[in-house]
Amino acid sequence: MIEKSLQDLQAWIEKNDYKGYEPFDGLSSPLYRVVSGNLLSERLLQQLIRQSPFNLRPFLGVKSIDSTKGRGYIASGYLKMFQHTGTPIYKEKAENCLQWLIDNKSPFYKDFSWGNHFNYASRGGRLPKYESTIVWTSLIGQAFLDGYEILQNTEYLEIATSICDWILDLPREQTDSGVCLSYVAYEQSSIHNSNMLGAAMLARTAQFTNNQEALEVAKQAMLYSCSRQLRDGAWYYGHASKYHWIDSFHTGYKLDSLKCYTECSNDRTFEENLQRGYEYFRNHFFEESGRPKYYHNRAYPVDIQCASQAIDTLVYFSDIDASSLELALRVAKWTIDNMQDKSGYFYYRILPFKKVKIPMIHWGQATMYKALAFLLSKHQS
Repeated sequence: MIEKSLQDLQAWIEKNDYKGYEPFDGLSSPLYRVVSGNLLSERLLQQLIRQSPFNLRPFLGVKSIDSTKGRGYIASGYLKMFQHTGTPIYKEKAENCLQWLIDNKSPFYKDFSWGNHFNYASRGGRLPKYESTIVWTSLIGQAFLDGYEILQNTEYLEIATSICDWILDLPREQTDSGVCLSYVAYEQSSIHNSNMLGAAMLARTAQFTNNQEALEVAKQAMLYSCSRQLRDGAWYYGHASKYHWIDSFHTGYKLDSLKCYTECSNDRTFEENLQRGYEYFRNHFFEESGRPKYYHNRAYPVDIQCASQAIDTLVYFSDIDASSLELALRVAKWTIDNMQDKSGYFYYRILPFKKVKIPMIHWGQATMYKALAFLLSKHQS
C-alpha cells in the first residue's frame, strides 16, 4: 500500500514539474495590486483564497508555482529511497533537487537561505516574496545534511555551514532563560517552532564542523522554548498572547527539533521536556482510526500537513517508542484511503461537509513524499 501510494505520488509530482498551489499563495493574484499596502486587506484576500472550500485560484489568476521548502522535502524523500533501494535514479533526482535549491537561494543574503515564492501577510506582519525564514532555511538545510551523510558530497556540508552562518546572524530575543532566534532577519519575531528548528540545524551541522558557538546558541535557544513549555507538555505557537494556539504539525516540528538537538549535541538537559512533549503529541492529535487532528481540542479541519508531519515524527521517534511505528502506519493508511486522489496527489483538507481536493505542492505532496519514504524505509528495514 505504501509503495504504491509513494509511486503514484512521485509520478504526479514529476509530471507536474514539482509545481503546485500553496495554502497561503493568495497574494500571487493580480488582485494583490488592489489591496497592496493595507495589511488587513492583504490578509483578507489571502485568507479568502486559503479558507475557501472551492479552488478560487484559477479564477483569481493564482498559478501553480515552485516551492523551495517543497523541493527540500522531496530531495530528502529521494535520498531516503536511494538509501533504501540503492537505485541510482533516486540519487540523480535528489542531486537535481539540491542543485535547484542552490540555484534558487534567496537573492537578499550572501549566505544560503530560502523563502516563499509569493508575498505573505499574517497577524505577525508582512513577509515579502523571496524573503528568507528560519523555518524554510532550517528544513532545507536538513536536506543538505541528509545529502552530505548519504552521498558524502562535501559541497552539501559547505552549504549547511553557510546556512548556519545565516542563522547565527539572525536577531535574537535575549532573556534570563535562553534566547529566541528570530523567524526572519529584518526584525525580531519570536516563535517556538522556528526557534527550535534553527537550533536543531545548528546542532546537527556542528556534529561535523565542531562549531562550539553554534552549539551554545542552539542550547540557549532550546532553553528558551523548553522553559516556556506548558505543564501538560504542549507548546503554544509562540510566547506572545496572540500566538496562543496548539496545533499538530508545529508540535511535530518542535519534537523533531528537540530530538535532533539532543542526539547531535549529546546534551541530555531537555530529555524530560522531550518525553512530556511526545506524550502530549501522541495523546492529543490522533483518533483511534489513525485520523490526525489539526488542533489539540477539535477534529476539523483534517489537514494533509498534519498527516504528513505526524507520520514523519512518529517514524523518527520509533527508536524510543516501538509502538509509534504502528501508529504511523495507521495514520498513513487512513490518509491514503481518505485523502489520496486516483491521479496520485493528496487532497489539501477535509472539512465536516466537503473534501477540499486542491493539490498543494509543499503542503501535502512534498511533505507526504518524504514521510512515506521515511516510513517505508523504516518499516522494511
